[in-house]
Amino acid sequence: MPADGQASSGYLVETPSARVLLDCGPGIATALSAVSDATLLDAIVISHLHADHCYDLLPIGKSLLSATMSFPGGPQARADKVRAIPLLVPAGARELFDRWAALFPVTTMPLLDKAFERAFDVREYAPGDVFEIRDATIGLHELRHVEPNCGIRVEAGGVALAYTGDTGMTDAAVKLASGADLLLAEATLSHPDRTEHGHLCGGDAGRIAARAGAGELALTHFACTERHWLHHLRDDAASEFPGPIRIVRAGERIDVHNG
Repeated sequence: MPADGQASSGYLVETPSARVLLDCGPGIATALSAVSDATLLDAIVISHLHADHCYDLLPIGKSLLSATMSFPGGPQARADKVRAIPLLVPAGARELFDRWAALFPVTTMPLLDKAFERAFDVREYAPGDVFEIRDATIGLHELRHVEPNCGIRVEAGGVALAYTGDTGMTDAAVKLASGADLLLAEATLSHPDRTEHGHLCGGDAGRIAARAGAGELALTHFACTERHWLHHLRDDAASEFPGPIRIVRAGERIDVHNG
């Protein structure tokens, strides 16, 4: 959940010709506006439909529609027409989005109620699907979580980034991260998850990175932001993975290079 002024899950991936947002939790609409206009996105990919990974889709959708509208007494429209942004989501999301958008009607401006009809090109995916977004190849890998979750692998220009979303320890996560230059892994817990919910601790993330031969490991999705907690996660990961490890900070830019 948002903590210490930080938003929930959301990661802007930039390749030479594409801008792709991975997940869109609470606070991401605001955080994105600090670094990029939402109208410049080429795609949004949602790993799973838990609120901390998708909640800000609605405000981003409304902002995309607002960019084409002029309000009495307000600024002029910033765009001539709506450019529907591809929104890659798990199967079953369309029905959820219809119910969600109807909860907050803007009766005097009905266009704003059509975020998931006009602002986004909603494409439901299945595990194993692959999408081409400009120069980026995006692959979806089914992982282990209480809600259907796919890890996301982005490849462009010979460089690969693997993002877990939320998952328990599984061989499928190693396949997701195989040879990746950067593994962006959740590290929610201080100890291994013995339940059916499906989360990683620092040591789990380190084991996945080591088995996958990842170039670098970046830990994210923390249950606590206290310094001692984060240091424990990093030390736990380092006990399994000898390569570079970072604790992701809000707003941090990470350059991903081959080798």
